[in-house]
Amino acid sequence: MADSAPPLRLGSTAPNFKALTTQGEIDFHEWIGDKWAILFSHPADFTPVCTTELGAFSKLEPEFTKRGVQLIGLSANALDSHEEWIKDINEVNSTQLKFPIIADADRKIAFLYQMIDEQDLTNVDSKGIAFTIRSVFIIDPAKKIRLIMSYPASTGRNTAEVLRVVDSLQTGDKRGVTTPINWLPGDDVIVPPTVNNEAAKEKFGEFREVKPYLRFTTLKE
Repeated sequence: MADSAPPLRLGSTAPNFKALTTQGEIDFHEWIGDKWAILFSHPADFTPVCTTELGAFSKLEPEFTKRGVQLIGLSANALDSHEEWIKDINEVNSTQLKFPIIADADRKIAFLYQMIDEQDLTNVDSKGIAFTIRSVFIIDPAKKIRLIMSYPASTGRNTAEVLRVVDSLQTGDKRGVTTPINWLPGDDVIVPPTVNNEAAKEKFGEFREVKPYLRFTTLKE
């Protein structure tokens, strides 16, 4: 099943699917609509790392919403399990989780998005089916995959990094720039090498040349 799926790459169209979620049945592409989306998977309900992650994403959701980004989680359990688990997530993290969680007990979507860890096939449920890893897919309004992150089950993610990447992608799309290491909104950005100095001056005004291929500029609002 896993081998039959084509490889997912940056720029690929995010595979569409229909699924039951804690907020009803969805068609994934229709659910995305004209917004950005973040699809992120979890190994299982009622597990420690996942519980902290869902709480963190819930608390940061207003920041994603400001950027036109919708969150949707996935865990390889049934809907009734998700609904009970959300109570724990809210209690442990002092939050009120509002985004949907996909029920993927048979791992159909997990296999479709290649969320299975081939190096840890011993990590299986009672039916002998491999649990999902911690995957993150950032998908733009054109339904294109813009970023893929994969974490092992033992390592919790960093919600601030996911938000930072959204800011970088949206800034790059809007302003035609790239962002350097550890960039945060407000920091200087990089003028792409495809833009010559004359065009850079016209487009950005002042810029700082460190090397002919490395030029920084400050974005004006």
